Amino acid sequence: MEKLLDIARRSADSAEVFRVTSVRTPVQFEANRLKQIQTKESVSFALRLIKNGKMGFAQASGDIAPADLVDMALETSPFGYPVDFDFPALGPYEEVAVYDAQVERVGINSLISLGQAVIDAVCANTPGILCEGSISRGTSTFEIANSEGGHASCKRTSFSISMDGMLVRDGDILYVGDIRSSCRPIADPEPVAAEIIRQLDLSRNNAAIKSGAMPVIFTPFGIAGSLLAPLISAFNGKTVLDGASPIKDKKGAVIFDSSLCLSDDPTIPYQPGSTPFDDEGMPARRNALIEHGKVEQFYYDLHTGALAGSSSTGNAGRNGGMPSPAIHALIIEGGKTSQADMVKDMKEGLIIEQLMGAEQGNILNGDFSGNVLLGYKVDNGEITGRVKDTMVSGNVYQLLKEVLAMGSDSRWIAGYVNTPSIYCPAISVAAK
Repeated sequence: MEKLLDIARRSADSAEVFRVTSVRTPVQFEANRLKQIQTKESVSFALRLIKNGKMGFAQASGDIAPADLVDMALETSPFGYPVDFDFPALGPYEEVAVYDAQVERVGINSLISLGQAVIDAVCANTPGILCEGSISRGTSTFEIANSEGGHASCKRTSFSISMDGMLVRDGDILYVGDIRSSCRPIADPEPVAAEIIRQLDLSRNNAAIKSGAMPVIFTPFGIAGSLLAPLISAFNGKTVLDGASPIKDKKGAVIFDSSLCLSDDPTIPYQPGSTPFDDEGMPARRNALIEHGKVEQFYYDLHTGALAGSSSTGNAGRNGGMPSPAIHALIIEGGKTSQADMVKDMKEGLIIEQLMGAEQGNILNGDFSGNVLLGYKVDNGEITGRVKDTMVSGNVYQLLKEVLAMGSDSRWIAGYVNTPSIYCPAISVAAK
């Protein structure tokens, strides 16, 4: 990195080098059996340089001569965007615990046993189900250095259990599943198996549902899969600057229910989305996006923050290319109402666990629609069975303008979203 940065500084006004090295070992299962074990190693470099007030960029994976990468970046700089910010001085940073050496000590046999234990428990509950998924462990190191001096480095471990089940019965296909992720080893398979079994038990019977508007409970999985994409897009500083966000002029206004609080918080220990600094070296911090229904702030990287006349909120992400505004870990503040009490309050309603195709709507406008991949009918305060051939549609801003209850069942989904169930008064349902 130092050699690359040194060559770049000689040819440009300022420069930044970003390097990621990773080792990941996924153990994959298919049709209830071990399918594949592999270890993947990778290293990638990204170089940004500023020359004559414009941004040049190049990236490469594996070994590459530093001079070649600099030449590639220099070739792009005449066509880059005008730069109105400086690379930041790096560090010091508040410590965020995202590394646990125990992850690297988990053996392959333990990964296999963990996955097989989930499969065995699910199959014992529901004979005939086919499970597939993966148990993986990994270690990544993120490093950044720039011409302002300093060098920042973060070593992160990851561990995840992801398991899906498919049950075919009388021409009907049922999909269930769960995922748990952490920066620490996950030693207990029971929570994953128990969640999948819960979904299976609620789906034993099919229940008829009619078209129309009715109350809906979004479970944590339902929230993560249907309501968050429009909000992530709307609060993105680039979308706001482009004038495409429906809340671009709503900062400081109360447009959601007063019970709704949404934040991006990368400071929580041992969560995969946590980090001491973002992908430009800016200190990571908790940013409140919605505070008791009020639009509090948008999130920016260095470029969009400068264009907005503001500053970076520590939300730069790379995603394989140039930095852009990105969320670290979204958190919706939970309430005090159990999901069971929400169900008891319903005379007739719907619980959405998984929605397929939710992002096919006009996300920029907050619209979503999709097929209910997994959902349950509620009649007179009781779950009566799984719904089939059902579509729902709505608008996230209308839906979250009035919330009947926030759940007390907050949980992490894949380590990047923490949300409770949310009980809303009405959603449009189209049944076959």
